[in-house]
Amino acid sequence: MKSNRTNMQLPLRRWLAVVLSLGFGISGAFAADAGSTPDSDSDNGNSFHVGGYVRAMSSINLQNPPETAGDDRYDVSMLRGTAELNADAKTGPLQWKAIARVDREDETNYLYQLQQLNKKNSPGGPGSNITSLYNYAELREFYFDADPTDRLHLRIGKQQVAWGETDFFHIMDVIQGYDYRWHSFLEADNDELRKPLIMANATLAVPELNGALQVLVRPGLDPGKDIGITYDLSGGRWALQPHKGIDFLAPGNVSYNYHHPDGDISKTTGGVRWTGSTGDLSYSLSYVNSFNPNPIVSSAFVAPYMGVKPQGIGEFIYPEITMYGASLSGNVDAIDAVLAAEIGYEKDAPYNVGSNFFGGQLPGWGGIMKKKNVLTSVRFDKQFKTMSYLGTSQASFFSIQLFDTWIQDYKKTDDMVDLAGFGAPAKEHTTLLTGFLVLNFMNNKVNPGLIFGKSLSSGDTFLVPNINFQIGDHLRLGIEADLFFANHQKLPGQVETSSYFLGNLANNDQLMARLTYQF
Repeated sequence: MKSNRTNMQLPLRRWLAVVLSLGFGISGAFAADAGSTPDSDSDNGNSFHVGGYVRAMSSINLQNPPETAGDDRYDVSMLRGTAELNADAKTGPLQWKAIARVDREDETNYLYQLQQLNKKNSPGGPGSNITSLYNYAELREFYFDADPTDRLHLRIGKQQVAWGETDFFHIMDVIQGYDYRWHSFLEADNDELRKPLIMANATLAVPELNGALQVLVRPGLDPGKDIGITYDLSGGRWALQPHKGIDFLAPGNVSYNYHHPDGDISKTTGGVRWTGSTGDLSYSLSYVNSFNPNPIVSSAFVAPYMGVKPQGIGEFIYPEITMYGASLSGNVDAIDAVLAAEIGYEKDAPYNVGSNFFGGQLPGWGGIMKKKNVLTSVRFDKQFKTMSYLGTSQASFFSIQLFDTWIQDYKKTDDMVDLAGFGAPAKEHTTLLTGFLVLNFMNNKVNPGLIFGKSLSSGDTFLVPNINFQIGDHLRLGIEADLFFANHQKLPGQVETSSYFLGNLANNDQLMARLTYQF
């Protein structure tokens, strides 16, 4: 969007100057406070180190997407190269961290076909230059750490913060979004997909209460692209079926409005989290004010939402949300396992409405409704001694999690949809079972595993069998298959009301390999 909305963000150079000024200012305050500390001690405390990795990734279609004319089974869907540099420095009392990453993709024959479809169906958008969806060059993180007292730890700058008590989906992990355009939510390393934000992150240890208080303040300096979850809306390889080759972000279609009154990203947001322990139990209490992870459609075909007329046929917005959460975890000696539970209360969850809007051609474009949600999860973690009967080099780790979203005051007549663009109704309870198993062979140099998930609400399932190899000190090889078993799926041109998120990944099975050299 080339309006004055995007001009409200600080330029990158000014933000870098702010972080550096804060860092050197705090460093100077430490130095002044130190008084009689010998200069040699300060000199000896300085350091600088650079590491990182270079990586090659490739994926192959295991199914034929119905949107393309030919049979694209076994076509190469991704040829991706990545280089990441991690710089660590110490200047007196401050620890600095900078992470820069560059990603480049080759336009495979399969991507070229999708690009040609985009040019035919919806020209002029990002999908008409399809590698632009996947090529990045960015300073992902840049922050400094300081410890003004033996109890207070500060981290200021662009950073990642994950809140939650599970290893797959996090109820309270709504502070930062994810980029699902180049790979889906199945990416093993969340750090690769999570969008870092500019924040002040303070943790105050309170040993008298066996706990710590964490406070996050996001001052609203981030560009719009760093907010919420970004899906492939431009007809690329991870576009939800049947929308490969259709660019919803092409001119005249849909745009993003990052400064809507219900989702103005320049507003200061943040959260507070208390973590503590009592006996053998660990617990947490959280409050988060952030933006809805999923984009919501503000439609031009109904009365303007909050009086703001959208551009084109509609706009994607990230409405502001408030969540309260609590968690509890501990080891159960009787079964030698860890049990954990988390609950969250979301008082203003946004949903699109209109499952049959425009004759079912534009489901969800009938407006926006707010509901209260109760989100719960339970987790079971256990290490199984598989050395004797499987020959593993150590115990194998197994984890299973159950998630549920419960819409309060649910009424079918509200006609809320699960996802804009698809007519499947939002259910009172959406329940998902996930888990993973990791085995270790040859002193942890060969690690096969399995990730699985099943929606108990829709019946859709996914499986990710994988194996990772550690080759020497620097080389890592990972191979995985992303397999989707859809109970219902939407076909091109079809009007239907039964396809949910996992079902919309039908015909997207992939075989992926990743080779990484760490240095």
